[in-house]
Amino acid sequence: MGGGIFGPTMDLMRSEPMQLVQLIIPIESAYRTISYLGDLGLFQFNDLNAEKSPFQRTYAAQIKRCAEMARKLRFFKEQMTKAGLSPTKSLRSGDVDLDRLEVALGEMESELIEINSNNEMLQRTYNELSEYKLVLQKAGELFHNAQSSVAAQQSELEAYNTNEATTDSALLLEQEMTMDPSKQVKLGFISGLVAREKSMAFERILFRATRGNVFLKQSVLENAVVDPVSGDKVEKNVFIVFYSGERAKNKILKLCDGFGANRYPFMEDLNKQFQIISQVSGRLAELKTTLDVGLAHRSNLLQTIGFEFEQWNFVVKKEKSIYHTLNMLNMDVTKKCLVAEGWCPVFATDQIQNGLRRATLDSSSQIGAIFHVLQTKDSPPTYFQTNKFTSAFQEIVDAYGVAKYQEANPSVYTIVTFPFLFAVMFGDWGHGICLLLATLYFIFREKKLSSQKLGDITEMAFGGRYVIMMMAIFSIYTGLIYNEFFSVPFELFGPSAYGCRDRSCGDASTAGLVKVRATYPFGLDPKWHGSRSELPFLNSMKMKMSILIGVAQMNLGIIISYFNAKFFGDNINIWYQFVPQMIFLNSLFGYLSLLIIVKWCTGSQADLYHVMIYMFLSPTDDLDDNQLFFGQKFFQILLLLSALAAVPWMLFPKPFLLKKQHEERFQGQSYARLDSSDYPPEIEPHSVSHNHEEFEFSEVFVHQLIHTIEFVLGAVSNTASYLRLWALSLAHSELASVFYDKVLLLAWGYNSILARSIGLIVFISATVGVLLVMETLSAFLHALRLHWVEFQNKFYVGDGYKFFPFSFASLGEDDE
Repeated sequence: MGGGIFGPTMDLMRSEPMQLVQLIIPIESAYRTISYLGDLGLFQFNDLNAEKSPFQRTYAAQIKRCAEMARKLRFFKEQMTKAGLSPTKSLRSGDVDLDRLEVALGEMESELIEINSNNEMLQRTYNELSEYKLVLQKAGELFHNAQSSVAAQQSELEAYNTNEATTDSALLLEQEMTMDPSKQVKLGFISGLVAREKSMAFERILFRATRGNVFLKQSVLENAVVDPVSGDKVEKNVFIVFYSGERAKNKILKLCDGFGANRYPFMEDLNKQFQIISQVSGRLAELKTTLDVGLAHRSNLLQTIGFEFEQWNFVVKKEKSIYHTLNMLNMDVTKKCLVAEGWCPVFATDQIQNGLRRATLDSSSQIGAIFHVLQTKDSPPTYFQTNKFTSAFQEIVDAYGVAKYQEANPSVYTIVTFPFLFAVMFGDWGHGICLLLATLYFIFREKKLSSQKLGDITEMAFGGRYVIMMMAIFSIYTGLIYNEFFSVPFELFGPSAYGCRDRSCGDASTAGLVKVRATYPFGLDPKWHGSRSELPFLNSMKMKMSILIGVAQMNLGIIISYFNAKFFGDNINIWYQFVPQMIFLNSLFGYLSLLIIVKWCTGSQADLYHVMIYMFLSPTDDLDDNQLFFGQKFFQILLLLSALAAVPWMLFPKPFLLKKQHEERFQGQSYARLDSSDYPPEIEPHSVSHNHEEFEFSEVFVHQLIHTIEFVLGAVSNTASYLRLWALSLAHSELASVFYDKVLLLAWGYNSILARSIGLIVFISATVGVLLVMETLSAFLHALRLHWVEFQNKFYVGDGYKFFPFSFASLGEDDE
């Protein structure tokens, strides 16, 4: 576990050795120091100003300045997204002056806001004129149709009066023609557009508000128009409302405003109509040209911003993170230095000191920064050096809990045991090849895919690509052992050991089969598949195999607890936890594993259920036919007594020894030398008071009682839990067999190409959807549970916290 200060130990078994460091940095070199430490990415700062609010800290103004620049960059990104542009991905090297960048961002924001404002105003005017042109055209058509209708009615009336004139009608006509023009009623009208979905309600309320004293005429527009107010495309109708009197006019105007109807003036004179339409058309052409020029200018500006956007964004985030870190530092009493505290790996000492010296030289500071290692009893953070292969397995373990500082890391074993347990449940080398091909696609294109934004499920699969690759490789291995390729057996390693006794026996049954050759060299003999005894044989084999794997992994967990206790110098846990746990587990289930192996080796017909049950119920009875080896009865009694003795061995001694240990430590501290303290004054009182806390014997005893009961019951339940390996392996095999026999072979029995095609499609869909997706997820979750619960609870504390160094490499897209 050494490694020293020359380089990382690259040891995944235990956390890198960490140290609490105090840095005393002159103010003139503080910025460069933090910047170089951020480039290094191996120092985790502690917040020494936790009691202060963000606004009371030293560099609050600089953070506010960076936040304002970040806001402008977000505004630019929103504008680029609306324009369908994306920032250039490549980061250009080179320093960016923050003051110049701030000025440039302000100028570009003002210019872009002005361009947007002008474009919005011009676009609104353009949309209003477009609507006005439509109103002129449609209203002109309405007036023309109305005038034509009136002229036709007058000609009919004149013809009628000429042919059938009477004295009364002549007098009435004469009275009408001689009427004073000043007494005639003058009608006004209002024209405009209203949304089609509101037109019926508009007409109804208009009629009610004026008590029917209006005349409304509407014309439907074929195409949707852009609304000047909202900017959205809306289907609208052109309307003309005829009214009489100012009171009715006021009501109509209020209703138009309430329904969002846009009003436009209209002239009855035909010549004026043509004149206005030509003016509006000319104005529209001018606005279109102006808008195109404005949009081109805006696009050029956004492209210029997009070319520099990634670099600017990174610089602003970097500056903000530096000042945020500086705010975590404490100002000393002279106001000339900043004091920082934090954690770093021991191997990084030289690199950090080199960074401090470089910052001092680059900032022309007269005083160098001081690097001082502090003594502390606080638990350091946990730091494992991982790569792209081991990081996914480490994440599986961290999802359960981060390892306590320097306790054994389960991910070392998980790299092998996790894909292996998955493969035991997923054993089919055809399915394994499919998984391997899928994950190789991710691995070969990882550089391209890592820079793209993927969907949630795809991103999850891409992140675990090396886990899936290991699962696929192990699945191919166990599939070869099970001799299953999409449930079909192959004679890959030679011919079957069995043959027909005579010509009458069939290939699909073991009846009449005899052993004619040497045992099949690797995996399951292909003759077992399809035979009558296939299921009983596989059931027995996989069930016993699951117990052997489970007992082996649980023993591994207990053995790791021994190495943990030895590493931390905890002899109590070695003698009163590790030893009795090993005795208890192996006296029962280790003995069961031994019986399984002996039975396989000797070919005995002993009933192991009977042996294990009567080992507890009648340990002194003779075994008769169930005896597997000489002295088995005496050996079973010895194991039973050992298991019974292990329970009080786990329960009683440890609490009393812990109490005695606490009392001895307390007495030793009471008579300690005055100069024996190696801790700084600010740390010592806290540690002494912590060690002088009263020992709660009852609490420790109850905790040990719970731990003992949990282990004793867990030894049974955890062993039974490993039978899921047998159950899921059997389910996977039978599902694959059903899909092959009842879908593919059944369809292939027909001579129709259509039936065969449908059968093949259904087989592929069922294989991919059920076996390669759902079964993969199911086996993954069961393997995860076996590691988290059955394996890790034997040794893993998992109450640590991760090492999060200050690093510019971790600045993500959404970090603020």
